[in-house]
Amino acid sequence: MNLILWRHAEAEDTTPDLDRILTPRGRKQAAQMGAWLGKHLPDPCLVLSSPARRTLQTAEALGRPIRADDRLAPECEVADHLEAIEWPEGPKATAGNVLLIGHQPTLGQLACRLMTGSERGWSVKKGAIWWFVVRDRGHGLEVTLRTVLGPDLA
Repeated sequence: MNLILWRHAEAEDTTPDLDRILTPRGRKQAAQMGAWLGKHLPDPCLVLSSPARRTLQTAEALGRPIRADDRLAPECEVADHLEAIEWPEGPKATAGNVLLIGHQPTLGQLACRLMTGSERGWSVKKGAIWWFVVRDRGHGLEVTLRTVLGPDLA
């Protein structure tokens, strides 16, 4: 399974939270990362996004079909995210490949859980991706961090 976590790009600081839109800088961040991901994502890959407007705008930069999932909304928890991605196998229709576009602090908590088993949380930069490869080696899951990439380096 390839699991790519993508934090939404920079958004305006307005309310209500779910209606916040990307700033001009955020649109540029999303375009840069979307172009990089377009060249590197496995095919097929399920693209799941929070229903928040800023995450949907970030995901649109990829130019692939997007499925909004309420279990990825800002107030949701790591367990909700794991359920949405069908952890640990991932969806069979996409060979387990999932790109999840979401929010802090949950993305950082999910990344930390994948690598350490703890949900203390790490900081995921706006517009950045964390790419994990998950394999069942027969004695349990092996999680490898393939790359961490910010939009400024994409």
